[in-house]
Amino acid sequence: MKPVALVVGLGNPGEEYERTRHNAGFWFVDAVAHREGVELRWESRFGGWVGQFTHRGRTVRLFKPGRFMNRSGAPVAAMIRYFRLEPEQMLVAHDELDFEPGVVRLKIDGGHGGHNGLRSIMQHLGTKRFLRLRIGIGRPVRGSVVDYVLGRPSAEELRAMDEAIGRAVDCLPVLLEEGVEKAMNLLHGEMPRNIARQA
Repeated sequence: MKPVALVVGLGNPGEEYERTRHNAGFWFVDAVAHREGVELRWESRFGGWVGQFTHRGRTVRLFKPGRFMNRSGAPVAAMIRYFRLEPEQMLVAHDELDFEPGVVRLKIDGGHGGHNGLRSIMQHLGTKRFLRLRIGIGRPVRGSVVDYVLGRPSAEELRAMDEAIGRAVDCLPVLLEEGVEKAMNLLHGEMPRNIARQA
């Protein structure tokens, strides 16, 4: 795959969703922006918050779509078209039900797995070939999945997720410089312990 030039975080806009599990992708982009000293600013032509930094002479753009999760594909496609990027130059960070809090994994290609943000991106780009950063949030012990993803993690879950996001931010320079395989080896080499989840 070509070097990553665009890092997208998926989430829902608005204060009421800011600390919900479904916004883990937003948290990752915010963490990268903080690490790089980047201010994310609203850009109406893209319909989202945009920032950029330079790594080893290459520009890397950060993006948080400003539409709700199931409509995030249009803003992402606008970014891709405007900067004349290919989808495979994009890393999309999103919450992942199949992983426990504290687990974070890179993945190339694949389906949307029922994730509405990924589904919308695939529909607008006409491809599933892009890199994903899957941030574990776990599954509910009981109750609906919708209520769970739109709920806030427990203090213990949040600590595990924050640590996982920190590890992913640490791996980003490796991804940018040495590619996906090296970044995967580094990021996937550490398995955190399982934690008890609240419903």
